[in-house]
Amino acid sequence: MATAHTGQGRRQGAGAKPGLTTEMVWIGGRTFAMGSDEHYPEEAPVHDVTVGGFWIDPTAVRNRRDFERFVRATGHVTLAERAPDPADYPDALPELLVPASSVFVAPRHEVDVRDAYRWWRSVAGADWRHPAGPGSSIRKRPDHPVVQVAWEDAEAYARWVGKDLPTEAEWELAARGGLERAAYAWGEELTPGGGWMANTWQGQFPYTNTGADGYLDTAPVGRYPPNGYGLHDMIGNVWEWTSDWYSAHADQPGSCCGPSPRDRSIERGERVPRKVVKGGSYLCAPNYCRRYRPAARMAQPVDTATCHVGLRCVVRP
Repeated sequence: MATAHTGQGRRQGAGAKPGLTTEMVWIGGRTFAMGSDEHYPEEAPVHDVTVGGFWIDPTAVRNRRDFERFVRATGHVTLAERAPDPADYPDALPELLVPASSVFVAPRHEVDVRDAYRWWRSVAGADWRHPAGPGSSIRKRPDHPVVQVAWEDAEAYARWVGKDLPTEAEWELAARGGLERAAYAWGEELTPGGGWMANTWQGQFPYTNTGADGYLDTAPVGRYPPNGYGLHDMIGNVWEWTSDWYSAHADQPGSCCGPSPRDRSIERGERVPRKVVKGGSYLCAPNYCRRYRPAARMAQPVDTATCHVGLRCVVRP
């Protein structure tokens, strides 16, 4: 097991705004084994990567405690709150070109897990304030991670707070918590001693979630044990945006993130650009999406906000 390179502990992010998630953890630069040869093909091969030291937020960006302050200060309107430009989606059905985002809706019975449209819905009016649609709210979720933020929203928040989004390598190094090549951020067992270490899915995805870990949806940040670097929720709860464009090592299988709701009506040859997201979410399940590991990676379209993707930030010296 590698030593936890956490340097001098915590600091305030450069240029950070008072009251936000500003206490940061130092991750010392080093060379580490990135990826996995034992799980999904897009994670292979394991390869050595050298990363310089950086500071990282100990939790994901929160709803009202962080993102709401950003919106109030800047007037930022997220991608999900804007109607798509028809010029960008010339073959899209008109009824899809409204302010909307992707929401997980559990089917009532077993379905074909090869078709993500069985549980993903494009919901008009779903946005960061209303994660599941107009009838939902974050009023009682101030400390839950913000979701329904597209990549440009995450980048805008990071820039405003005086930080950056992490690279994929920075994120994975931090998530490992000093454990070299371990399957999980806490070791080799998913539930050491029978305890749940992250907010994931228990039961048969996508129709039965027992909630054995305490939550059926997102959880407030920091409810599960931190990793060896003192970072919370690097695994599960919500996927987190990185700054890297996705580049596949192998053909990508179907994912629990699912496609953009507009993909079905877009028949153009080019694909929507995709960024790497890391960490898995509360929708990752043993029978479908075992991506609750540091090496796991997914390609998320930059034009898509969902109910299970959020962010955390870094500061580089």
